[in-house]
Amino acid sequence: MVAGLRKGDGAMYTARGTLDRTAAVERYAPMVRRLAAQLIARLPANVELDDLVQAGMIGLMDALSRYEAGHGAQFETFAMQRIRGAMIDELRGGDWLPRSVRRNQRAIEAAVHAVEQRERRPATEAEVAAEMKLSLAAYQQLLGDAHGAQLVYLDELVGADSDDSFLDRHAAPEQTDPVRVLGDDRFRASLAAAIEALPERERQVMGMYYEHDMNLKEIGAVLGVTESRVCQLHSQAVARLRTKLKGW
Repeated sequence: MVAGLRKGDGAMYTARGTLDRTAAVERYAPMVRRLAAQLIARLPANVELDDLVQAGMIGLMDALSRYEAGHGAQFETFAMQRIRGAMIDELRGGDWLPRSVRRNQRAIEAAVHAVEQRERRPATEAEVAAEMKLSLAAYQQLLGDAHGAQLVYLDELVGADSDDSFLDRHAAPEQTDPVRVLGDDRFRASLAAAIEALPERERQVMGMYYEHDMNLKEIGAVLGVTESRVCQLHSQAVARLRTKLKGW
């Protein structure tokens, strides 16, 4: 029997009092899908939800096999760690963020920085496109492709090699933990100031996406634009923030 799962829940156990693994999987499958949906919202479009769900189910089965009350955590907490870990392993093996996307993200940041240093104000999309010698449509396509690259930026702010993937650095030493960086009052003040300096529409997107946990479709409905346009605005906002916070 897996300690921590309530024996009184008849649906979870057989008549002999042993864990009914099929019933347990059915009970926690919605949690797997929820975690997969939360993760994929931060990843490029080439990542398939079903692949993450399948990996997460493997993590759930592993959690059911390994959980013991002595771990000092509720089963749900333990299972979430195993499920997330299995999904991360799946992403690591699937080259979820191609090097070309990371190169394009850095090129966008460099162009944003060059224009803003020269003009002493936030760069417009047309100006960044011109700096990169691209049409506006081509630049906006790069912004759309860069969706998901924002997941790595806190790790890069603490000095990791830009060619390393976020997933390979996920278990980085404690001193390079992005959460610790966010806990630094000076960094938080710098981040808040950088967000406040964003163009209004990009600032709105960041607020709705992170503070209010709205998805791209919901944000698009509020702003009266398409999901792809929200994605572009988000990617450009992230590029601006990265250029302003590189010192961290």
